[in-house]
Amino acid sequence: MDENALAVQVGLQPGYAVITVAGEVDIATAPQLGHHLAALAGSGRPVIADLDQVGFIDAAGLRVLAAAARQAAAAGGSLHVVSGRYQVRRVFALTGLDRQIPLARTLAGALAGLPACRQTGRARENPAGGPRPQAGAPALGRGRRAQPRHQAGKEVTG
Repeated sequence: MDENALAVQVGLQPGYAVITVAGEVDIATAPQLGHHLAALAGSGRPVIADLDQVGFIDAAGLRVLAAAARQAAAAGGSLHVVSGRYQVRRVFALTGLDRQIPLARTLAGALAGLPACRQTGRARENPAGGPRPQAGAPALGRGRRAQPRHQAGKEVTG
């Protein structure tokens, strides 16, 4: 396999789909990934994009992921990304995409954050009512907002 080539495998599980990607996601390979993601995102089920074997991703790849996340949400599903690679996680953080698409270090972490039960395919109920908070997201409206702890440029502890 050419080191710049993209390899994509799709696995359908009860209640979710996993798309495993290996290689580089760039302007040349992003359309291939986009084709697979569009087909999965329109299904209404959660989709996990496993990018752990992706060594490089550029703006074209990020654009494809963002579009798939919007399409999945419009169809009643969701997109989650898996990557333990520093380079991939850093570009998600720098662009703010990690605030729009849940990013897990492992497949098990992504599965734990799915908004749908894998056995039934139905969304889990939030006992408090309303939308279920995302894993790792701060709970809004609970407690008081943390204030910076410093005075005149000096940090205050305690």
